[in-house]
This record gives sequence, C-alpha cells and structure tokens, in this order.
Amino acid sequence: MEIDKAIRESDDRRLKTKYNNAIYVIKRALALYSIEEVAFSFNGGKDSTALLHLLRAGYFLHRAEQNHCNGDINDHEFLFPIVTIYFESSSAFPEINSFTYETASTYGLQLDILRQDFKSGLEALLKAKPIRAIFLGVRFGDPTAVGQEQFSPSSPGWPPFMRVNPILDWSYRDIWAFLLTCKVQYCSLYDQGYTSIGSIHDTVPNALLGVNNLGNSKEKFKPAYLLPDGRLERAGRAKKCSPPVSGCFSAVSNGLKSVDVHENGMLKASVIAVGDEILFGSIADQLGPSLCRKLCSIGWTVSQIAVVRNDVDSVAEEVERRKSENDMVFIYGGVGPLHSDVTVAGVAKAFGVRVAPDEEFEEYLRHLIGDKCTGDRNEMAQLPEGITNLLHHDKLPVPLIKCLNVIILSATNITELDREWDCLIELTRSSGFLELAGPFVAKHLRTTLSDVETAQPLSKLCLDFPDVSIGCYRESRYGSLVISFRGKNEARVEAAIEALCKKFHPGAFNEIN
Repeated sequence: MEIDKAIRESDDRRLKTKYNNAIYVIKRALALYSIEEVAFSFNGGKDSTALLHLLRAGYFLHRAEQNHCNGDINDHEFLFPIVTIYFESSSAFPEINSFTYETASTYGLQLDILRQDFKSGLEALLKAKPIRAIFLGVRFGDPTAVGQEQFSPSSPGWPPFMRVNPILDWSYRDIWAFLLTCKVQYCSLYDQGYTSIGSIHDTVPNALLGVNNLGNSKEKFKPAYLLPDGRLERAGRAKKCSPPVSGCFSAVSNGLKSVDVHENGMLKASVIAVGDEILFGSIADQLGPSLCRKLCSIGWTVSQIAVVRNDVDSVAEEVERRKSENDMVFIYGGVGPLHSDVTVAGVAKAFGVRVAPDEEFEEYLRHLIGDKCTGDRNEMAQLPEGITNLLHHDKLPVPLIKCLNVIILSATNITELDREWDCLIELTRSSGFLELAGPFVAKHLRTTLSDVETAQPLSKLCLDFPDVSIGCYRESRYGSLVISFRGKNEARVEAAIEALCKKFHPGAFNEIN
C-alpha cells in the first residue's frame, strides 16, 4: 500500500509514531464495528485529507491482517468501502468542492452528499443507514476538540454515534509532514496561503505567509506548509462582519496583535535579565547592553533594563509591569532545566495562564538533547498555554519563544545572542514579528566645558527640541564631557547641534564618531 510504504521508508521518527498510533485507532474501530456501521466525514480540508489516506492505509492493513497477508498485496484488490459524508454548502470555496469530487473519483469514495445543516443532515443519514461510528479529522486545538478523546460518544442532543478521532493528538506540522511524505494531492487553496479553511465569508490567506511583491498589485503568499508556527494556522480565519460584504476582510489583519507606533514615531522596549549571579556581582551582564544596542539599531528606544532574581514571583511582577508599558519586552536568563530556571513560569504567571506541555517544542528538545536528560526534558517543554508562538528558523536548534509581546531569549553569551537576534530580524522581514522602525540618527560632541557651564543651555535645548534625545556622560572620571543627540529626523538633530554651538565660543565642541 503506497501510504504505508511511504511512511515506513521515511526517516521522520515522530511521523512514524503518529502514523502507527492513528492506524491502531482505525484498526481498533474496524474491529469493533462492521464496515456498514462506520462512516467518514470529509470536508476537503487538510486534516480530513490526511485522515482519508490514513483510513485507506488502515483499512488495507486491517484486511491484510484478516486475510493473513504480508502487506504486499496489490492496492487495487481493496477498494475504499467506507461511507464518506460530505456536507455541501453554498458558502464553501469552489476549490474545496472541486477537490472533493476529484478525490472521490480518484479513490472511488462512496459520497453521501448532504445539503442540510450538519446536525439535521446527520440525523437523516443515521436514520437511513446503520451507522454507529464516524471517523472525524478533529485535532487538539480545534474548537470542537474540547473534552474529546480518540473514542468519544456524541454530545447530548445529537443523534447517538461514536466519534472516532485518529488524529486527535496530531499537530499542524504532523499533518503537513504526512501529506508531503506521502505525496498526495490536497486542495489548491493551501498553496495560495490559506492555512485553515472555513467558508468564503470568514477565511483569508494567512498574513504570516505573505510575500512582499513591490510593484505587484496582487499580494502573493507562500504555501501553507511553510507556516513557521502551527499555532497560528487559524490566523487566516477573519472575524465575520454582519452582514458579510465585499472587502470586509483583510488578509493582513488576522487578529494578530500589531505593535502600535507612538505619536513621536518611537517604539518602546524593555529588557529584563533574570539571574541572582548578576545581582550578587558574580558575573557582569553583557547581554543587556548588547541587546540595547541592537534595539536602537532598528529604531527602538529602550525604556528600561532591569535585573530580577531567579524567583517566579519576581519575574512575574516585572513582566506584568513592563508588558503593558512597552511595545515589546525581551527577557533572558533563567531558561533551562535547573531549579533556578524560572523565567517561563514567571512569564506565564504574569499573563495569568498555566504552563502546559508543548509537543512540538519537546520534539526540538529531543533532537537537541537526545537521551542526556530524560527526567527534565518534559519540564523544559512546558510553555505558557494559549499565548505562546514558536518562532522557527533553520539556524536555531530550538525556536524562539514569543508570548504575546514578550520574547524569551535562550542566549547565555554574546555569540548566541547575535545568532538569535539575526534570526529574529530575518523572521521579522519575512513574517512581521517585530516592527522595524526607521533608524536613529546619532551624533556626539566632545567638550572640555564643565557641567555647570553647559547645564542651563542644555536644559533649554531639551525644551526647544523635544523630539531629539539629548544625553550627557563623562568618558572617564576626569575625562571630557560627551553630549549625545539621537532622533529620527537628521535635520532636527543637526538643528539641535547648531543651536547648542551658537551658545558657546567657536571650537567649544568637537564632533566624534
């Protein structure tokens, strides 16, 4: 059977495990119910397409076991006899309808086409046929998956049947790994940037897959399997307008929180370092100053850099304060398997959510750690529930963790920070995780004038140029005074410098790089 052969020849251990578990559920259902008593709900989407081919493989293997075959039987000896339910809707994408009927023709599906609402259609079907169990492509994370298990009776008020969910524990990545490994056809909409398909009234391409095409009036999108983080697969489900009208939905407004630019054009960030060793003076924090420079290089202003203890409450209190005051918060330190690594738990507490196991993140950790750390590996894969996005990049051994407007960095030294930052900027340019603001214009003047001589003119200058950041510092304890000017408008920075120089004798200031 081509599906089973493709999986057996794959090097993806995770996919093999998911496949074997799904096949077990399918074969179990086929052992409990006769073929006349089972049905398959197909809607043309990626999940039900994956389930279709799992059912084909599961039925093939089930029959092979019954007939005591070695599994190398010709595929054509087994037609697909499971009743396939398709609810045809006037609000469905034409591509979905076309794909469904083409698939039915290709694999000989016995389509029962229902044009009523789901519940009424199901009631009519179950009255007409002896169906007792229905295979569904439900996965954890779907709105209907709450409380379901692999075998779950239908909900009260619905006609009685057993819901069979072979892919309940599959992730978005698992679905695409299966479809691509098996090289099966899927709906063409997924190659146009759609990642979760509902009706024509509430579905748009996922903005995270958008490709910038300068000079091209029609935006293009990368295929769905390139979505960096499967948690955002439903980001293409736009909020419905009432009533739906043309132009009501925007492909670039997927319900994602965008960073607001302040009226003065400044984006604010806060930097938090977690580590008792910094507070004790055991080590000097090098990451904080480096991160500040990196943020300034993309036009962000850093409102504060703070150091907190390795304590969940300390982390939570600081994050809670800063996340509402800043456009973005960067936090590092305290990430790992040790008892002092409390950053993730602190971030979760700041947002009022629990930490929960993340299967996808654990897979990355498993490849990174192997069998070196079995006891703590699951603990490290616990992430803030419902607010976490994983930022994937092929140059990072594990994804960066983004919890709404808080980014958790795992870097422990400058080299690692440089790599994580470069990847973050690349991801920003392709997927918009950060706002890249206009760069600062920075100028520095050196003078031998005293603080007393420059104090009053500088105070007046700050009032005259509120859009320019004017700072002072001594190069060393007894060195020259350096006055810095930073702003987004070069003309305004130059005007501030000129205004200051006019207040003193020529040669009082020298510009330095």
